[in-house]
Amino acid sequence: MTATPEPVFQSIYPFTGELINSYPIMNRRDIVERAERAEKMFAYWRQQPLGERARCFQHLAVLLRENADKLATLITREMGKHISEARAEIEKCAWTCAYFAKEGPAMLSEISVPTEYSNKIVFEPIGAVLAVMPWNFPFWQVFRYAVPALLAGNVTILKHAPSVCGCALAIEDLFRKAGFPEGVFQVLIIEVADVEFAIRQPVVQGITLTGSETAGSKVASIAGRYVKKTVLELGGSDPVIVLDDADVEKAAKVAVQSRMMNAGQSCICGKRFLITRHNADEFTAAVLEEVKKINQGDPFGQQTRMGPMARIDLADNLERQMRRSIERGATIAWGGERSGCNFQPTLLLNGQANMPVFNEETFGPLAAIFVSRTENEMIKRANATSYGLGASIWSKDTERAELIARKIEAGAVFINAMVKSDPRLPFGGIKLSGYGRELSEIGMKEFCNIKTISTAT
Repeated sequence: MTATPEPVFQSIYPFTGELINSYPIMNRRDIVERAERAEKMFAYWRQQPLGERARCFQHLAVLLRENADKLATLITREMGKHISEARAEIEKCAWTCAYFAKEGPAMLSEISVPTEYSNKIVFEPIGAVLAVMPWNFPFWQVFRYAVPALLAGNVTILKHAPSVCGCALAIEDLFRKAGFPEGVFQVLIIEVADVEFAIRQPVVQGITLTGSETAGSKVASIAGRYVKKTVLELGGSDPVIVLDDADVEKAAKVAVQSRMMNAGQSCICGKRFLITRHNADEFTAAVLEEVKKINQGDPFGQQTRMGPMARIDLADNLERQMRRSIERGATIAWGGERSGCNFQPTLLLNGQANMPVFNEETFGPLAAIFVSRTENEMIKRANATSYGLGASIWSKDTERAELIARKIEAGAVFINAMVKSDPRLPFGGIKLSGYGRELSEIGMKEFCNIKTISTAT
């Protein structure tokens, strides 16, 4: 009798389709074991001096920088981003570790609020944070939530995307080598069907998810059933709003950079380029020139600027969105070709609100320009989406741009700059882009028990 093969997740190099490695899928006994270890470690870790927890992150920052080339190569092999972008991802993780190690303790300082009583507000950890993370920034997405959560005294269990198991285990190894006790950071290689079982574990008191709105809705529903805190960072369809007085050349250059970074596989990519007739010709020509400069190919190549998309199914879906948009009147100004995961940088013109490139999240190197009759119409279009993650506004009149920014329905609006995450600033969205915040002092406290201690005097 032939033995049933052990179920595994496969890591595949998207540029060539080469199988890199296979990883055995864990079962529910593994989940219970890690939950029990997390419970024991939480009792220990939360009692460690804040300065000692911060020192572990200082060590982690050093390790990340010392191993940057090796870790960046792993990222590029598993999900295909250009090696230069992978190195930048590792550096951003190191910067975040160093930043919170230095500034984080002050963020957790107790607050005195005098009334007729003596009142203190203190910030305490809540338990284990279960993280369900995506593949597109396989290190940064993890560090973005984990650094503030663990510094606050929580522990964490990571359920990473199946295609980047190597990155997940490498992160776990880094935490161990940086001096974090066994059980502070653990990885679960499990099927989606077992996520609910993980959420049910008593030590899990918070769940953070970065991914699609479908996944976020399901996880939030399960977490709500067990009354557990959630933070969701979901999709985005970020508008790039180019006002009539904008520096068109700069706006076009940064818009293309934003759209095409990570092969367009970012929630905060600028996805909808919104302009008026006033500068339509000039902006379109400038964008087209920038798109033509992007050489897609070998993610390790010095002459290429963009690697492949991360998986075949993702490239298939983007092509479907492009074809449906063309059926509804869009035209290809550049690109539109693909081979496997290798998707040529593409620019669509004649964009309309009834097209997938307007009303869906397009997760790949596909830019679309939408021309409005007036600036007011353009601003209304910016908000005519079910998403609300980020937006950028381009104008030489920054005071006017800020007034408009206050009308844009998004978690972040950048004026004359590309939308990006920064450990010093809160990050997150509204509407179908999710809720809650990561990073900064605000994100640090998402998984804290904000406790009032009041004493009669």
